[in-house]
Amino acid sequence: MAIPFFKEMRIGGYLIKQKLLGRKRYPLVLMLEPLFRCNLACVGCGKIDYPDAILNRRMTAQECWDAADECGAPMVAIPGGEPLIHKEIGEIVRGLVARKKFVSLCTNALLLEKKLDLFEPSPYLFFSVHLDGLKDHHDKAVSQKGVFDRAVSAIKAAKARGFTVNVNATIFDGHPAEEIAKFLDFTTELGVGVSMSPGYAYERAPDQEHFLNRTKTKKLFRDVFALGKGKKWNFMHSGLFLDFLAGNQEYECTPWGMPARNIFGWQKPCYLLGEGYAKTFKELMDTTDWETYGTGKYEKCADCMAHCGYEPTAATAAINNPLKAMWVALRGIKTSGPMAPEIDMSKQRPAQYIFAEQVQKKLSEIRRDEAAAAAAKQQAKASTAA
Repeated sequence: MAIPFFKEMRIGGYLIKQKLLGRKRYPLVLMLEPLFRCNLACVGCGKIDYPDAILNRRMTAQECWDAADECGAPMVAIPGGEPLIHKEIGEIVRGLVARKKFVSLCTNALLLEKKLDLFEPSPYLFFSVHLDGLKDHHDKAVSQKGVFDRAVSAIKAAKARGFTVNVNATIFDGHPAEEIAKFLDFTTELGVGVSMSPGYAYERAPDQEHFLNRTKTKKLFRDVFALGKGKKWNFMHSGLFLDFLAGNQEYECTPWGMPARNIFGWQKPCYLLGEGYAKTFKELMDTTDWETYGTGKYEKCADCMAHCGYEPTAATAAINNPLKAMWVALRGIKTSGPMAPEIDMSKQRPAQYIFAEQVQKKLSEIRRDEAAAAAAKQQAKASTAA
């Protein structure tokens, strides 16, 4: 569980500061999505199902920097879409690094070798390459052959240039524990850290059959961790989060721990669940009804055990109970015996489906802005002609 010491100390210090200041809600990682457009169409993805007018939109570099300043989180993850498509991605990353933000640039790596010259190695920059498993499994997950080999080639090229590279894997139902263990062995041979998270059941994802429920998630991760006993898999997670995945911790999610900023604004309530948008980070924090979200509270959250909701919970738990965190680190992940009690689902409120409404609202704003720009351009032409 080797999170780089420098990064670990900085983030740990930030968490202790928030605790000393008595803050109940604060961000740990900014999930910054400067675009939704991607050069793949993965069957489990719910982030690319938008009309072209929206897929063609981009956050500017300045908007990205303003979001980081406004939020104040010590780390910025840049998912998408595919961030390397963004023409200003090098400038965006340089500005964030200059602010001493830890930047995790998430990519499918199809463009990574071509774009390496846009970046400079830094202790603040990490490439997080998406790999959902070994070759056959990954290429099937991303619906395109050859992607795994190109990603591995890009990882090796980036490492050779002095960059820090991790991989991130989304785990779905039907992925055998033995195959996941082989994949983790491969990441060790490749010399990269790895983060894993069970797939969130995006309502718009093409493949709805392979999202894990909570019981299956816990059983699968126990099986994986049991196969890893004595191995040196390099997880980029806290020990308590891994212990949670294996069913040993009873946690509620922390949706504000990884707030999302994208072309729509600040997404309510979290990175995975779009239930409206705020214009500012303060508005997001002040106006979101946080108590109505989370497993046991809202139907859409029922099976979620994703890192963006539960890693902040685990991080806070480690600060509040360092002896427990130390014990888990020394003992390792428990893979047998009773699991922690499950959250009661009997009182969760029913799901609301407002995606189409949000998309239509954004399209209306785009058309309004385009009409205003066209009118201004016409007026300027007329003035010049006069």
